[in-house]
Amino acid sequence: MSLYRKKGPMIVFLLPAFVFLILFLYYPFIQNILNSFSDITGLGAPAKGLNDPWWTNYATLFTDPKLRTAMINTVILTVCTVVFQVGIALVLALLVDSIKVGAQLFRTLYFFPIVISATALGLMFNLIFLYNGGMINQLLQAMGVISENIDWKDVGHFRFTMLAPVMWQYVGFYFVILVTGLNNIPADLYEAAALDGCTGLKRVRYVTLPLLRNVLCTCLVLAITGALKVFDLPWVMFGAGMPQDQGWLTGTYMYDQTFNRGNVDYGSTIAILIVVLGVVLSNVANRVFKPRNDL
Repeated sequence: MSLYRKKGPMIVFLLPAFVFLILFLYYPFIQNILNSFSDITGLGAPAKGLNDPWWTNYATLFTDPKLRTAMINTVILTVCTVVFQVGIALVLALLVDSIKVGAQLFRTLYFFPIVISATALGLMFNLIFLYNGGMINQLLQAMGVISENIDWKDVGHFRFTMLAPVMWQYVGFYFVILVTGLNNIPADLYEAAALDGCTGLKRVRYVTLPLLRNVLCTCLVLAITGALKVFDLPWVMFGAGMPQDQGWLTGTYMYDQTFNRGNVDYGSTIAILIVVLGVVLSNVANRVFKPRNDL
């Protein structure tokens, strides 16, 4: 208790972190808000003043067809992230938690994609989908499913090509969180449930999932907010909005506007939109999947 009464040491240790947050989080965020109202036509160029009218960039958000496309793709990515990333991670976590031999090996294998650079993964999946027809095309042709190569980046297939690598990469992230939650469930509860005849899928439904509720809530919030910020892997694979400007996400479109087209003010506006959507959706997810203190 005496340690907490002395505020001096606490301030010394907290001050560097506080300064770091101000310089690299709060100041850029506030500056980003100011930029969204300003007239900035080049990266690194000074603002020419406020837009006339000052809400010009925000009005553009509602009339920009590319942003509308980016929003649609981001919503699809968010739904797929919640259903497939968290869903597959939950299934894998339950399976690994139920085995005694080799559990650590599976944990390492499932988590491994997280430590690989997104750039490297993007290049790898480009090889899988495109190089010499692509591994998937060669496999499907060998199985007799198709007779000629599929263009996995055309308008009809690009969403699968873009979403599959993102789904695959981050399953391990949620897998580790869920496995940690499973490890915190006391074995006594499972033993008591077994005595009452609650085994197999019943044990998962009536014991495991209720006790994992708070962990699942955390995973869902992280999945929703993370989907809004996806950038690196789709950008490596698709670049500037391929195909036919239908492959945009909010993150890639913001980057393109800011760094490729020099519309720094409009790029800042899109960044504000991403932040607002992240806050709103995370609050909605918290209310829908409200954590319970009795678990």
